[in-house]
Amino acid sequence: MIIRLTQKLAAKLGESPTNALPRDPDIFSDWTGHLFTANRTQYVILVNSATLYTVLMYGRGITDGGIFIDRLLSTLRDYMTDDDLPFLFHRFIVPRSATVSFSKTGDRSLLGSINDHVAIAKSYLIEMDESPFTVAGSLNSTPMKYLHYRTAREELLNRSVGTLES
Repeated sequence: MIIRLTQKLAAKLGESPTNALPRDPDIFSDWTGHLFTANRTQYVILVNSATLYTVLMYGRGITDGGIFIDRLLSTLRDYMTDDDLPFLFHRFIVPRSATVSFSKTGDRSLLGSINDHVAIAKSYLIEMDESPFTVAGSLNSTPMKYLHYRTAREELLNRSVGTLES
């Protein structure tokens, strides 16, 4: 599994990836993470690099790569279970999480979509006082230009059908 880190998130984790790995053709193996602040609270947004499927978690207590990966997998499991997608998590993400490589981000278009997600997330977190869990649900049901105006959840399900058939 590849987790692409923005400079802010890499600094928080004490990681310093030196290059941007090529995109993994397996959609479940390539994720991009970013750290941002809303109302003096740190949040980590993790986005599937191919589908923009998003989870959002508190940044507090995440001090290194190991804690980050544990928290990420736990949050992703909880969110995908609540989103009626536990089979995708257990069948495709768990096996790929045995080996994790940190990488630089490299994809400007993807970073633009993540920045859009962060702007929306801040609005929900600050103005509507929503939980990170609820905000991620909203992000996954918002049509995105990067996805040709499909939602991240739709894109994840559509792209996973090919993986299930092969």
